[in-house]
Amino acid sequence: MTAKLGPLALALAAGLAAAPAAAEISGGTVKVGVLTDMSGVYSDITGKGSVIAAQMAIDDCLKAECAGMKIEMISADHQNKADIASATARKWIDQDGVDVLADMSNASIQLAIAPLVKEKNRVALFPGGTARLTGDACQPGHVVQWMWDTYVQVAGIANRLTQPGTSWYLVTADYALGQQLEADAKTVVGKKGGKVLGSVRHPFPAVDLSSPLLTAQGSGADIIALANAGNDTVTGIKTAREFGITTSKQKLVAFFLTALDVKSVGLPVAQGTLLSEGFYWDLDDGTRAFSERFKAQNGKIPSAIHAGVYSSVLHYLKSVAATKSDDAETVVKKMGELPIKDDVVRNAKLRPDGRMVHDFYVFEVKSPEASKGEWDLYKLVATLPGDEAFRPLSESTCPAIIAARGEKKAN
Repeated sequence: MTAKLGPLALALAAGLAAAPAAAEISGGTVKVGVLTDMSGVYSDITGKGSVIAAQMAIDDCLKAECAGMKIEMISADHQNKADIASATARKWIDQDGVDVLADMSNASIQLAIAPLVKEKNRVALFPGGTARLTGDACQPGHVVQWMWDTYVQVAGIANRLTQPGTSWYLVTADYALGQQLEADAKTVVGKKGGKVLGSVRHPFPAVDLSSPLLTAQGSGADIIALANAGNDTVTGIKTAREFGITTSKQKLVAFFLTALDVKSVGLPVAQGTLLSEGFYWDLDDGTRAFSERFKAQNGKIPSAIHAGVYSSVLHYLKSVAATKSDDAETVVKKMGELPIKDDVVRNAKLRPDGRMVHDFYVFEVKSPEASKGEWDLYKLVATLPGDEAFRPLSESTCPAIIAARGEKKAN
């Protein structure tokens, strides 16, 4: 795989190298801005935990590669509003000298921030989100997408469950994230020979999902998928249980369900639900060690977003230390060269499109009887190598990747 990507990576690197890079840290300080949801529907899986995760990354780097460096962090609540997020980010960059933005786990916010960091020559580290960030909205050299995206959340589980003729019905949150999950689901299911019988969209945030789920149940689809996140997914699982969907022949799939969501719902209600995640606290000694440290500060285990904030900020800071520069393109280029090693991700590498690929997982929520502790929530069903789980670079719609392909063909 490395040999095949070599010419493409070189072509992109050559383009990035055309811009001058200062081999120094501006102002002598690396400034990290965590722009997150402190009070809304995603606050449990982002919010305070993302701030804690970023600080853990800073502290860990200062003990090792970043020893002697000056690193500062600020944070703010984006309130799930793109205009507030953009205004905050502009102020941070123009007035406060912020070098890198982290979290921003809301699709509309992500699509507003991506061109901004390109314009301002800064870096955005998205722990997850819409696959458009490394597709048509990509900004190589400025935008890095770390733990998950809408494509892999769908593909990991849809590829495993779909056989020729398998039918799906989608319950979709009517905003950017849900719409992208729905679009990716239709693509992946279709490629496997399955069929999407239909979809029903609900407002964000949802108040009542009874009508959408009754429609989905009445479709007779083999699989009912929740193409939403946060409290909307929690509400969907509870409602599905009330209607007997989770105890029938129909299977319930959640495209974006976290361990914290499962804990909120409870195993008696969530048991048997299938999901994909890029991180789980109990995978190995490393994930357990990181999670125990995080839990000691937050009182709960980390979500995949928390883990992604930690891992991406840590690798960014290591790359700043290695280059002795906070120039965006210089640092992102080094992020693609340095091995990614931490307690969170396995077999990881950063591609030229800004997508970090790594091992991904399919889980089934355990029954209460199978659980051995408060946070023993998942049964591992499958481990998916990153090159198989994520959208192939050969299918990328990122303009820079397409241009590099053209340059390669011309040669």
